[in-house]
Amino acid sequence: MKILSGIQPSGQLHIGNYFGMMQTMISNMETSELYVFIVDLHALTSVHDREKLAKGTLEAAADFLALGLDPEKCIFWVQSDVPEVCELSWALSTLTPMGLLERCHSYKDKVAKGIAASHGLFAYPVLMAADILLYQADRVPVGKDQKQHLEVARDLAMKFNNQYGETFVVPEPAISESTATVPGLDGQKMSKSYGNTIPIFMEGKELKKRVMAIETDAKPVDDPKDPDTCNLYQMMQLFASKERMEEIRGLYVNGGAAYGYLKLELLDLLNDTFGVAREKKKEYMADPEMVRQILRKGRDKAREKASVTMDLVRERIGLKY
Repeated sequence: MKILSGIQPSGQLHIGNYFGMMQTMISNMETSELYVFIVDLHALTSVHDREKLAKGTLEAAADFLALGLDPEKCIFWVQSDVPEVCELSWALSTLTPMGLLERCHSYKDKVAKGIAASHGLFAYPVLMAADILLYQADRVPVGKDQKQHLEVARDLAMKFNNQYGETFVVPEPAISESTATVPGLDGQKMSKSYGNTIPIFMEGKELKKRVMAIETDAKPVDDPKDPDTCNLYQMMQLFASKERMEEIRGLYVNGGAAYGYLKLELLDLLNDTFGVAREKKKEYMADPEMVRQILRKGRDKAREKASVTMDLVRERIGLKY
């Protein structure tokens, strides 16, 4: 089975990225044909600073490697290093109904949050479809917010197949309901766009400040509280053992949940979970050429796969004469 997913280098990767996609991809290395990439072309919809994008791309790659992604057990590359994706995106664009894109809520949400409206932002789902279909992916781990975009990819695959003959695999979403939407500091979905994240590789005083800023209600310690509406509780569920969460839930329901102490416990859990990876990332960032070499090898493997699909697409649509 081919499993594919990518991640934007538009800022520090956070625990929402980890539980929503990165952990899933790393766990599939031994059992699936895995495709993992850094989506720098998508990041251009919001990042227009050359240095920020270049550094972010290198750091996102180092993040994945530090967390345990083995480039020998997957294809790991940078999106823009495979130009075939842009060619396929254009071919798919000629079949994409305007109404299909106009119904995508992500575009409206991002514009409402202050991201400049552009053709790139509007056509984002078509490029995402090209990312997926180019490698004939069977499954795509995505968060709930990206499920609609995956539906666009499915629609375009079926439309192309109906128009030109069987060409693309119609991909299926892989969504973990327990981590589909990781809450941010303010209770909204954790997102770099919202500035409410806990970065995976943040540490020390800066991390403590971020954790202590998690919004909670003003109820006294001894008052009963609803754990299911508390974003601190939701975050702790991602890290703490089942037994410990049962104890914490009892404190919420019966009274005794002290938010300050629970935040410090979450801080310890974050350090325990990501401490080793943080040190490994420092090693990768100290040798950026090693990271570039890994990505170049991945590029070559990705282009080999992409060329097979594009040869077929060109033949199907009449670009071979």
